[in-house]
Amino acid sequence: MYKVDLPVDQSTQNAVERRRAAESARKERIFNTRLRVMGLDLHALEQQVQDRKHQQHLERQRDKDYDFLRLNHDEALMQQDNNEKQRRADLHTGELATKFWCTYQRAEDSRDADLNNDQMRALTLSVPESELGPASMQIFEGEDQGAKDSRKEQMKITERNLRAQKEDNERRRMAEKHRDMLTGQGLMYEDHRREEMRTLEEECRRVSRMALDNYNHALATEQAERKREERRREERENLAEMWHMVTSDMMTERAEAAERPGGGRPPGVMADRWKGMSPTQLSAIHKEREAQCEEKQKQQDKERSLRTSFGLQLLKSSQAAEEEEQRVAEQRRQRRAEIDLYNRQLAKEQQIHQEYLEKILYTNKPTKDYFRQFNTSSR
Repeated sequence: MYKVDLPVDQSTQNAVERRRAAESARKERIFNTRLRVMGLDLHALEQQVQDRKHQQHLERQRDKDYDFLRLNHDEALMQQDNNEKQRRADLHTGELATKFWCTYQRAEDSRDADLNNDQMRALTLSVPESELGPASMQIFEGEDQGAKDSRKEQMKITERNLRAQKEDNERRRMAEKHRDMLTGQGLMYEDHRREEMRTLEEECRRVSRMALDNYNHALATEQAERKREERRREERENLAEMWHMVTSDMMTERAEAAERPGGGRPPGVMADRWKGMSPTQLSAIHKEREAQCEEKQKQQDKERSLRTSFGLQLLKSSQAAEEEEQRVAEQRRQRRAEIDLYNRQLAKEQQIHQEYLEKILYTNKPTKDYFRQFNTSSR
């Protein structure tokens, strides 16, 4: 047999090492009081911290992008605003230049305006060409034979144009004056209308105040009349009551007034009109009272005899109750003595059993090694 170097299978050993490492990590987690009580997951907490930092980084980057975009938008808006202002300035400048040209640099006011005017050209060429021969040339290139006439015509045209401009300005001024006059008349009408409305409002308020004053005056008069009528009625009622009191049976003290009238009601007197009893009535009342006293004395004697018999019966009952209580107390004392004897016997037996447990049965006490063998594995 030849020795062959075969590869050693390390899978079993690696599995054992992995289980040992897992067991060691498990022991560290389980037997660590802080982690076991609080239940901290460090890996999860670290992952949460990383996620939070990543989220904050994304938010900061987003804010930076928003700021950059906002700055670009502001620059674009400022550039657009500047372009708009420049365009408006250019338009305004062009409008001013056009207005200046139309007012002070018109084509008909220029020096060479007559060259482009057919009427002035006709005045310049006033001599027929058939009358001009080669030897009698009167008009040469660059000369102007009708300069005076053309100047006069130009002055007439200029005067006519100025007169037209003056008339236009006058019409414009009159239109503005008319418009101002209409505006003033409208304002005056509005003021007049407002003044009329204010006057009408004052008149309405004055009429309302007068009507309210009249109404209040009427109410005050009616209330005063009502008070006077109530005062007169109270005076009449007071006089009638006084007359009734003076002429009533109470003031005249008539005996017949205290008698109750018939009609099926029980006989008697009226308390509000009664003035006293007669001697006959008083004697009857005294006789009735004496009879009631005798009856009361007989009733008291009878009650006294009953109380005496009841006291004797109560005394006998109390004596019997005391004897019963003494008998019950004696029985209770005997029962308590028996219970004390039984308890002493139980205590003696318990003491003998405790000495047996301590001195004979439980003599081998557990050591620290006995408790150290527990809780050594995570399983």
